[in-house]
Amino acid sequence: MISTPICDMLGIKYPIFQGGMAHIADGKLAAAVSNAGGIGIISAMNCDSKYLKEQINIAKSLTDKPFGVNVMLMSPYTEEVAAFLAEEKVAVITTGAGNPSRYMDIWNRAGIKVIPVVPSVALAKLVERAGACAVIAEGGESGGHVGDLTTMVLVPQVSDAVKIPVIAAGGIGDGRGVAAAFMLGAVGVQLGTKFLLAKECSVHQNYKNKVLKATDISTIVTGKRLGHPVRSLRTPFSREYSKFEYSNISDEDLEKMAVGALRLAAKEGDEKKGCFLAGQIAGMLNKEQTSKEIVEEIFEEAETILNGAKVWVK
Repeated sequence: MISTPICDMLGIKYPIFQGGMAHIADGKLAAAVSNAGGIGIISAMNCDSKYLKEQINIAKSLTDKPFGVNVMLMSPYTEEVAAFLAEEKVAVITTGAGNPSRYMDIWNRAGIKVIPVVPSVALAKLVERAGACAVIAEGGESGGHVGDLTTMVLVPQVSDAVKIPVIAAGGIGDGRGVAAAFMLGAVGVQLGTKFLLAKECSVHQNYKNKVLKATDISTIVTGKRLGHPVRSLRTPFSREYSKFEYSNISDEDLEKMAVGALRLAAKEGDEKKGCFLAGQIAGMLNKEQTSKEIVEEIFEEAETILNGAKVWVK
């Protein structure tokens, strides 16, 4: 069985994280992934500590395994959530959309394993100095907020630049991706789009159906003009947004166009006005499974590939 330093660090069976997807990664999904042997993650998104407390309680009622919380650093509630999580002493905190250094001290003092998502070598080195115990190097193939570098080039450069463990994310959806991530220097993986199809995932069925129907060219990146590019599926909303992005519309009005669009997709399945975030890996996904089936199948495949590599590499 595949085991890496991240398994020992976090007390998990498999070196796999579930991505912190806003309006999707709730306590139920996090518990299911943790019960499957990985690390489930609850998304704090743009919500306050009351919402987060509810989701943490749900997760605790469903699992006795470690799980974590993803803190979106652009949230207006970040200060409140950061303090709450330090008091709650969750096992793991991942962060996204910014630099978490200002919160690292209180989280570390609370004994929390802080593992920021980074899109560059510079940020990886910065958070290592600030006390991160590992980093998630996320390539632009992933869904949601993305950077410019691909996983293929980002992971080995981050692995060379820091001494802490590196988790690979972006474009990973099966055992081949896991095996490749290990060869690039990672000791674990984070998957988001794959877990959209978990049976425990409460996202609207229309969302799941769109992922199931996706091809290799079904995603689009928008928002570069505003400085925070996002990858989503090609839909009436994303096509219209892309068109306006290159028009004379003001940045303020362009920003307003996207408000609530993800929630419309995730909660209501609105195929016209919703923004369906998904990674490029969507074109490879073709079935719904339990979280346990997803995790076990991926690592069985990865182990077979790694053990059989000498067949074609001499």
